[in-house]
Amino acid sequence: MNPTKVSEMDRHRAEVTAELARHGWDEPLWIETTAEDPGVGMAKQAVAEGAELVFASGGDGTVRACVEGLMGTGVPLAILSVGTGNLLARNLKLPGTLADAIRTGVEGETRAIDVGAIDGRPFVVMAGIGLDASMAHSTSDGAKAKIGWLAYVGGLAKHLRDRPFQVTLCLDGRTTLRRRAMMVLIGNVGQLQGGLRLLPDAQPDDGHLDILILAPRTPMDWLRVAGHVLTRSQRYDRRAERYTAARMQIDVDPAVLHECDGDPIGYGTSMSIETSPKALLLRTPRETEG
Repeated sequence: MNPTKVSEMDRHRAEVTAELARHGWDEPLWIETTAEDPGVGMAKQAVAEGAELVFASGGDGTVRACVEGLMGTGVPLAILSVGTGNLLARNLKLPGTLADAIRTGVEGETRAIDVGAIDGRPFVVMAGIGLDASMAHSTSDGAKAKIGWLAYVGGLAKHLRDRPFQVTLCLDGRTTLRRRAMMVLIGNVGQLQGGLRLLPDAQPDDGHLDILILAPRTPMDWLRVAGHVLTRSQRYDRRAERYTAARMQIDVDPAVLHECDGDPIGYGTSMSIETSPKALLLRTPRETEG
C-alpha cells in the first residue's frame, strides 16, 4: 500500500479487511511502501512470508514496483486502483470500486501477461523517450491529484516546441530505422490518460511490444498526427509510424529524457528494450463478469 495515495488509511484498511472477510479470507498482511522503495521489496517480502495473492494499492508506480517484485514467483497480482493513473487497470478494464476489485482479486481469473523492460527496469504499461517523458516530468503530482489526467495537457503544451532528436532503432536484430523524431513510445498496452489510444493494436500477452515513432515537423503536421491518432488510422504516415518487436536497441542524439510507466528515469543516448512473455500473473474479472 502506498500511503501517499491512500486518504483515510485506517478507513481504507478496515474496508479492505471487511471485504476480504466477506469472501472468507483472514485479515491480510499490510506492508507500506516508502520513498526509498516504492514496492519491490514489499512484494518480495510478501512472497517470502507465504502470501498467496498480492494486492497493489496505489498508482501506476506502485503497480510497476510490485510487478518487479513478483515476476517469476508464481504469486498473482491484483490491483486496487487508488492513484491518479492506474493505466494498466484501465487498459485491462479492471474494476475501479473497492468491492469489485477485491472480488476480482480473490475470485477472478489468473491471466499471464507480458512484462517489458527498459535497460532492465520492468514496465507493464509503456516506456518512452522524448515528448512523453518530458510531459510526465512537467506534470506535478499536485496537479494530477486536483484535475486527474487533464493535468498532462499542460505538461504536453510546455514541450510541443522542443527540438526533435536523431534516433536509430534496431528491431529484433533485423530491421534498422533512422528517423528525426519528437517521441518514441513503446507499449505493452495501448491506452494513455483520457482514453487516448496511441497503440490501438497493443495486447499485453502477444509476446511483443508495439512502437510509435512520432515525427511532426510543422503545425500542420501536428494536426495530421492528431487526426491519425484520434481516428486510429491504420494507414502509413511518416509522421506517426507504428511497428512491433520483441526486443529493440534505441540510440539517440542528443541525450533525451526516458520514462518507465509514467515515471521519468533520466537522460540517455542509448537504451535496450525487450519483453518477457507472460512473466506476470494478474487477476482479472471472469468473462461472465463482463
